[in-house]
Amino acid sequence: MGAPRAQTGIGGVVYFVGVVGLGLYFTFASVQGDYGLFRRVQIEAETHALLNERDALSAQIADLRNRTKRLSDDYLDLDLLDEQARNVLGVARADEVVLR
Repeated sequence: MGAPRAQTGIGGVVYFVGVVGLGLYFTFASVQGDYGLFRRVQIEAETHALLNERDALSAQIADLRNRTKRLSDDYLDLDLLDEQARNVLGVARADEVVLR
C-alpha cells in the first residue's frame, strides 16, 4: 500500500460551511419566509381584525333591519317615524330646544 496522505482539511471546511449555510437559510426561511412564523402571526392578526369587523357589520345590519321593520307597513313605530321626519325636514316643535 501507499504512504498515508496528509489531509489539509479544505474538504471538511467546505462541507461544514455548506451545512451551516443551509441550516441558516432554512432557519431564516422558517421565521421570515412566506410561510414563516412572522407571516403566520400577521395572518392571525388580520383574521382577528376581520372577524371583529364582521361582527360590527352584523350588528349594524341587525340595527338597520330593526329600523326597516319598524318603518314598514306591517309595524309602524310612530316615534321613529317622527324622528326620521324631523331629521329629513329639519323641523322642530315650538316647545323644543334644538342643540347643534
